[in-house]
Amino acid sequence: MKNSILFLFLFLFVQVTAFAQLERKLANESQEIDLTFHAPRHINLLTVEPLDKKTLHFAIMHTFGTIDGGIRNLYGLDNSAVIQFSFEYAFSDKFSLGAARQSRDKIYNLYGRYHLLKQTQNDKIPISLSFMGGAGVNTSDYSFLAEDNPNFAERSSFAFQVMAARKFSDKISFQVSPMLAYFIDPNPIFLIEGDQNLYLALGFSGKYKFSGKSSFTLQWIPNLNNDLRNNLGVGIDLEAGGHVFQMYFVTSQLLNEQYLLAGGNGVPGEKFRLGFNVNRVFATGIKKKSN
Repeated sequence: MKNSILFLFLFLFVQVTAFAQLERKLANESQEIDLTFHAPRHINLLTVEPLDKKTLHFAIMHTFGTIDGGIRNLYGLDNSAVIQFSFEYAFSDKFSLGAARQSRDKIYNLYGRYHLLKQTQNDKIPISLSFMGGAGVNTSDYSFLAEDNPNFAERSSFAFQVMAARKFSDKISFQVSPMLAYFIDPNPIFLIEGDQNLYLALGFSGKYKFSGKSSFTLQWIPNLNNDLRNNLGVGIDLEAGGHVFQMYFVTSQLLNEQYLLAGGNGVPGEKFRLGFNVNRVFATGIKKKSN
């Protein structure tokens, strides 16, 4: 009798344990995919990578002169850099607001990101989907234009981007980004190549992870409604000490979303520019001490 009771107890224990493991496995498979990209920015483009609630993302971005100047100009490093600082704060796990300042034309941008979908491990949601909308103002001094000094509206520009991405494996991630930029009055104050109001493009971002904290990166932004040269970038992402360092060669010297589409690009290879970004995320929430 005792042996029968013991056998029954062991049988029930095994069944309950197996059921619990099955439930845990199913729960894990429905979890959201993390780290589709290393940071909220990938070379120049924003990504689907969200910020946790009450965290702050700081990024500083640089691009230099073209590398065809050779060693005399240290492959473009002697030339003036275009720099952009940005801060982005997450009010929730889905919504964040950011502010950026680009040195070229002294452009200040305000933008928001909203993460509508997050890819799950069981592919019930097969992609991550996010949106970005932003507005910028050119604050350069145009007093020399006298009566033609542009007003606030004429200095304004806007950007919108859809980010759809999938993490295919631990190594490979890919994102497609339909984009638009709109300038109320593109000339003469904006230092851009195009002279139209509306610019349309389709951005592509790729990542191949070759080690635990390092990835090869690719960016391509073909234009859809003009004959400007397309943006191309190749680089490497490195995670170290809580930072994500991004080093790359890119055809565009300009950094904010509007200028990526309208600012013009060099010829890949000989007109590549060296660029690098530094990304850091800070936790700002204060945890309450438990009694």
